[in-house]
Amino acid sequence: MQDLAILFNVIIILLMLFNTYVFQVGLVAILLERFRALLMLSALYLTSSIILHAWFMNLRWLNPNRYIWTDSLQALFLFQRTASVWYYYLYKRTAEYLGDPRLYEDSPWLREVFARSRQ
Repeated sequence: MQDLAILFNVIIILLMLFNTYVFQVGLVAILLERFRALLMLSALYLTSSIILHAWFMNLRWLNPNRYIWTDSLQALFLFQRTASVWYYYLYKRTAEYLGDPRLYEDSPWLREVFARSRQ
């Protein structure tokens, strides 16, 4: 369920990016530059979550009456939980930034960014 929720969160962020005026004008590079960290961390967090959950399920499936906790599983668990903190921070920051009206209308800021990108 958690993996599906992460996937839906990524889809929601992408839909929000597609609805901006900046994207519709064709300045996708500006959006990708601005939200690169979130997109890369989302992919990393989703991948680590899927691997961690599959590993847990595999260990439990092979021996349901024994609790198995290996060092490598603990390292992956620690990495996945650390990535989750950064993921949720960047997700909230991105959601807040996508509420900026400058992204949804023509503005002097957008014209300035467009002029800099053409040079």
